[in-house]
Amino acid sequence: MKKIRFFPLTLLLCLILSCITPAAFALDDPELPAEAVLLADLDTGEILYEKNMDERRSPASLTKIMTGLLAVEALDAGQCTMDDMVTAGQDCLTGLAEDSSTAGIVPGETMSFRDLFYCAMLHSANETCNVIGTYLAGSIDAFVERMNERAMELGCTDTHFLDTNGLSNEGHYTTAHDLYLITREAIKHPEFMTAVNTVYYDTAATNVSAPRSMYNSNALLTTGGYYGDKYLYDGAAGVKTGYTRAAGYCLVSTAQRNSINAIAIVMGCKGQLNSDANWDGRFYNFDASITLYEWLFDNFSYRTILESATFGEKVHVDLAAGDGMTTLRPQGDVTVLLPNDVTDDDIETNVTVFDEKLVAPIKAGTVLGEVRVSADGRDYGTIKLVNNLDIEMSRIEYIKLCVRNFFAQTWVKVIIVIIILILAAYFVLVAQYRRLRRKHLRERRRSEARRKTERQKMRERQRQVEAQYEASMSSEARQRRRERADAVDDERYHKIDPKERRDTSDFDELMNKFDKYM
Repeated sequence: MKKIRFFPLTLLLCLILSCITPAAFALDDPELPAEAVLLADLDTGEILYEKNMDERRSPASLTKIMTGLLAVEALDAGQCTMDDMVTAGQDCLTGLAEDSSTAGIVPGETMSFRDLFYCAMLHSANETCNVIGTYLAGSIDAFVERMNERAMELGCTDTHFLDTNGLSNEGHYTTAHDLYLITREAIKHPEFMTAVNTVYYDTAATNVSAPRSMYNSNALLTTGGYYGDKYLYDGAAGVKTGYTRAAGYCLVSTAQRNSINAIAIVMGCKGQLNSDANWDGRFYNFDASITLYEWLFDNFSYRTILESATFGEKVHVDLAAGDGMTTLRPQGDVTVLLPNDVTDDDIETNVTVFDEKLVAPIKAGTVLGEVRVSADGRDYGTIKLVNNLDIEMSRIEYIKLCVRNFFAQTWVKVIIVIIILILAAYFVLVAQYRRLRRKHLRERRRSEARRKTERQKMRERQRQVEAQYEASMSSEARQRRRERADAVDDERYHKIDPKERRDTSDFDELMNKFDKYM
């Protein structure tokens, strides 16, 4: 007889079920050869991916983004123009090493502010940053101080600059996130974006030099220069490369595709100058940036997750005519950048109604609430809720409200309580009075009944005595006694008030009057 082993069968069944059961898709993070990374949606500011974005690192020539920002802000403020002719001072070579990147500018050389700016942003010429700083602030130190002030104004809490170009190492640092804040501000200026997106540039001849020609050092933009065309990326725009041995190879860039406008920052990558003898010929600041963009464009898309025509929240409006209800709708559709694996079921809405505003009359288009949209545990923002139609006020409801408000006042409540207490006391006193009166009347009736009984008994005894007395008297004596009794009765009768004697015809009432005088 064969023995059935249940464990192998159970394991096999589990494997079969796991194959036929649809697994929930989760977006994997990109594999990046970089020490610090940030990828963000420029339109919304949403950070889509990050790695050590708050880690302080040497930025190398990414420092020049801040130098360029201050330069274009000076242009916008009218402090200078692109056509200003600037002469390099003796301090233009301050802090430069023999092998650092330069445009070969020497003290005493005069060139336009535009040429200096393009040399700094395209060719990463370090001495031109010193010339720009001295021209705008009076000295390199004053310009560096302004760089740090501007960084603080932008919310950069982990940034400290020591020079205009990024050649310093110790104490000169920033983070991927702070670079994002600086770059986001810089690319708002058309002059800045025009420069950093320029592929090739020729300077004018100067008093000491022939024209200079240069390619942009950003290999995502150009097929010329040192890198050739192997990193050319469709949709890329700007911004700046950087390298020192302390910083590694760095790149800040932007790219746009399928309506997605993104910025990528990579720091601490390997390349030719910081690799061992087995260098594979790759510059991983460009590789990592392209990997980020491909990961983004392949796995994300804009989707409308809330439509004003279909989403509505019914609310009650105080004092409103009709049934008192109205429907709040979003001011517009909500379109956000979402991972492609997020389904409609993953989208959540949280409505907040501004109850203090829900009192008629209300004009159409009034903001009466907001709806917060989230999906896959991520908050995608808030949109205002409005009423599409005017809400009229009901006069009856208004009168009711006035009455409620009147009786809700403290002094009115106090008066009502006092009146209630007075009425309660009055009813208690009336009840007590009636109880005592009934008791008094009962006692009086009993007392009258006793007196009446006693009078009857007394009269009966008197009649008995008189009857015995008359029986013992002679007839003449009885006659005289009756006459005297009649005379006494007449005398008593005449003592009664004539009005009372006239109105009282009943014998019992007359006897009661007699009793009063007895």
